[in-house]
Amino acid sequence: MTTESSNPAGPAATARAARPVSAAELASAELPCIFARAVLARAAGCGLVRRGSVGERETVGCRAPQAHARCAALAALMRERARFALRLPAPDQPLRHAQAMRIECGGLQGLARTLGAAPADGGDAPLADVNALVDVAQQRHGSLADLAWDGIVGAMRAWAPRRRRPG
Repeated sequence: MTTESSNPAGPAATARAARPVSAAELASAELPCIFARAVLARAAGCGLVRRGSVGERETVGCRAPQAHARCAALAALMRERARFALRLPAPDQPLRHAQAMRIECGGLQGLARTLGAAPADGGDAPLADVNALVDVAQQRHGSLADLAWDGIVGAMRAWAPRRRRPG
């Protein structure tokens, strides 16, 4: 029997993999986009998004940690405020894809309408920059919790996915 490491790459590879990560590397690490489903569905846009691909899958990430934190707070509030109206599971339970799409796409549409950044008829006009929407919402209302949630939750309930083309 040998007492060597069971790692086929050897002990040097184990040492490289276990090295500490610097604060600069953590700060430059890309954060996953909170509204990735909406951005990938072309229902929203963002000036801070960085697109990439892993294999054949398209990914989107956020370049600004502060914006990521604000979007995370908005997404948490959207889920909390829409829980009863959309019959969502408990906060510790995962959402189905359709529920997450309804919260993200419908919620951002409702936020844009509430702030006057989108047409009231709900046409297919492209949504404004998500980061800009959050900035405007915080400037006008002081806190994301003080938004007009009735209109936003109503937009979430009314949101429907695009119809697929036949053929």
